Amino acid sequence: MKRTHHCNELRPSDAGRTVTLTGWVHSRRDLGGVLFIDLRDREGRTQTVFDPSDLDTAVFEAAAHLHAESVIEVSGVVRVRPDGTRNAKIASGDVEVLAKSLTILNHARILPFQVDDPEVANKVNEELRLQFRYLDLRRPEMMRNLRLRSKVAIATRSYMDEQGFLEVETPTLFKSTPEGAREFLVPNRRDPGTFYALPQSPQQFKQILMVSGVERYFQLARCYRDEDLRADRQPEFTQVDIEMSFIDREDIYALIEGLLKKVWKTALNVDIPTPFKRISFDEALNRWGIDKPDTRFGMELVDFSEEFKGSKFGVFGNAVANGGVVKAINAKGLAGATQGQIETMTDYAKSFGAKGLAFIKVEKNAAGVVEWKSPIVKFFNDAEKAALTAKLGIEEGDLILFAADQWLNACEILGKIRLYCAEVLKGQGKLTIDPTRFDFMWVVEFPLLGFDREMNRWYSSHHPFTAPVAEDIPLLKTDPKKVRGQHYDIVVNGVELGGGSIRIHQPDVQKTIFEELLQIPPDETRSRFGYMLDAFQYGAPPHGGIALGFDRLCAILCGTTSIRDVIAFPKTAKGVCLMTESPSQVTPRQLRDLHIEVKAAVKPPVAPTAS
Repeated sequence: MKRTHHCNELRPSDAGRTVTLTGWVHSRRDLGGVLFIDLRDREGRTQTVFDPSDLDTAVFEAAAHLHAESVIEVSGVVRVRPDGTRNAKIASGDVEVLAKSLTILNHARILPFQVDDPEVANKVNEELRLQFRYLDLRRPEMMRNLRLRSKVAIATRSYMDEQGFLEVETPTLFKSTPEGAREFLVPNRRDPGTFYALPQSPQQFKQILMVSGVERYFQLARCYRDEDLRADRQPEFTQVDIEMSFIDREDIYALIEGLLKKVWKTALNVDIPTPFKRISFDEALNRWGIDKPDTRFGMELVDFSEEFKGSKFGVFGNAVANGGVVKAINAKGLAGATQGQIETMTDYAKSFGAKGLAFIKVEKNAAGVVEWKSPIVKFFNDAEKAALTAKLGIEEGDLILFAADQWLNACEILGKIRLYCAEVLKGQGKLTIDPTRFDFMWVVEFPLLGFDREMNRWYSSHHPFTAPVAEDIPLLKTDPKKVRGQHYDIVVNGVELGGGSIRIHQPDVQKTIFEELLQIPPDETRSRFGYMLDAFQYGAPPHGGIALGFDRLCAILCGTTSIRDVIAFPKTAKGVCLMTESPSQVTPRQLRDLHIEVKAAVKPPVAPTAS
């Protein structure tokens, strides 16, 4: 068996050549007693023709009984297709192969779902597709995704090599660091009762590589987090992990902008403009209600705190009096929102602690007069109404939505509702977003710390190794909430591609963060980070880095909202691989060797029912 060409290679210039093709039966058609079999391999498709007048009967009969996805080898002569039969949808659509011989390499059973028709395959239940992932991956759309992912990985490695980086593999059996997300633990057979943890990121190792003098490190790193899953999250994932010495934030910005410019050009042949715009965390929340804003459409948040100071509408007036804000958005064209849609938005508000959602529908009444329909309007004075009209550009068909709360809560409530309204408007054809538009930005100047009222202590907004902005260091002991971190996120079209920071390299600053602000006892600090703090005593250079979500990046380039579409063998939302049926139970001997005993889960008692 010797393939001479792949199934996307033949052109009219090959007419008259004898060729051998191998691949899968994509489709089979019987037209007037002549069989047409589209043969598919990784590269594409070629039409083969089985004419009974020019073939051995046994060969024709074998072709006639082939099922879709059977694996075959076809030898024959290339010819140009007759006029009117050419297929412009495939690259080899101007030619076909008149079959002379057929070898069946493997028969396929009846398929659980169609592979040859993308419209049909895309409607197949995802769990069925994941159960038969090897069939799902045969679809040209999925193969395209894997090919693009490979190209992006190669382009990334090429760019990082050009920039003087070393690719270094860090351990995947690590020490448990429970301050982050839940970890996957690996029992250690040699020392019962001790465990490795699969790394959530190579963060600590890459910083130690900087102490080691590597200076420029990168890795397409496998990471693991035992978190609840969603479309953009998997228990195991890949990130482009980067760390550099003797740099500042500007160096990181320039590096990543160059990388993404190369990736977009390689994958989509799109030239993205650089440098990217930069906005502060505060501006992102104030304008879009989220720290990863999608700026391809408007509907920005507008502040009315000054206008509603002392308002007769107590919810607004009291919010401002208590140090909060009043904000609003105008969802243009959504005045006809259904009760169910309003309830969904209200639930979003309640999820942030609000008691409800104030809104105004701007519609015509029975007499044909445009009016503001809402029980709260009667509390507004003329100046408040005028301010709303002027700053929101209110007109017929608008839906005005409000949030009155502390600043962060109010912003996040409307940020969530803004995205929901955009989806509704897109579904109604009232909002169009160009899928070929990519709005990149850096979100910067995050607060270094947040305050947990329940625990009555500070916590790291990013991670405890993030360096404060130099001029804010004196505030660590006097006013921590005002300290900005040297943390940065790279965002495109509402997706956080990655984040990073300049790290703390001074042991005294790190000690202040750990012990005085995060209130980690010295012995615990020693237990968790002692080896890292020791390393920093031996000449740690200034350094910083970033990690990009490689799966998310590839999903954006492939135009899909789910990273499962760009991962060869993903898990379901429950963390299960349906194809291999994992996770699974293990044998008693395996548990015994690991000194582990599995106890049955105790179900809560069922309350007796009244008879």
